[in-house]
Amino acid sequence: MPTNAQHRNYRKTYKTPRRPFEKERLDGELKLVGEYGLRCKREIWRCQYALAKLRKAARTLLTLDPKDPKRIFEGAALLRRMNRYGLLAEDELDLDSILQLTTQKLLERRLQTKVFKQGLAKSIHHARVLIRQRHISVGGQLVNVPSFNVRTSSEKHIDISANSPYGQGAPGRVAKKRAAAKAAAGDDDE
Repeated sequence: MPTNAQHRNYRKTYKTPRRPFEKERLDGELKLVGEYGLRCKREIWRCQYALAKLRKAARTLLTLDPKDPKRIFEGAALLRRMNRYGLLAEDELDLDSILQLTTQKLLERRLQTKVFKQGLAKSIHHARVLIRQRHISVGGQLVNVPSFNVRTSSEKHIDISANSPYGQGAPGRVAKKRAAAKAAAGDDDE
């Protein structure tokens, strides 16, 4: 029986470490999980996998001749993307600097980290909760993914969303309950 469902073949977005019980790596990962308020080690591995793909692209482009049109075109595109996401500064826009990137640099660009650093949340964990509970918008667009990579142009537009109880939205469940209790107490006094 035919169905109209769209099937998509998703690929893995992370790569597990070759040595599962290497002490230095485990300690380093645990430190990163705590510092950036990550849910699990897989979030680190996902960043490392994305970084590995970027570095691989840079390495293959570096093997080409500097005058090669492919290197000129794809290299410029890659560097422009790195700059747009704030991974490379204006003064370090060359393929060699992509090889110097670290996992921390990628983790710094996450929405969760940005919300905490801008003071919208009390802690890195509070930032994650605010994002998941749909209180944060980027450029007027509600975003509920803590790992959302923030562009440098969007950084100034991270704010409490318009329809959130923390913003100008309707009061939340507890606020409504307290208001009702207050109104009931006010009626009893009269």
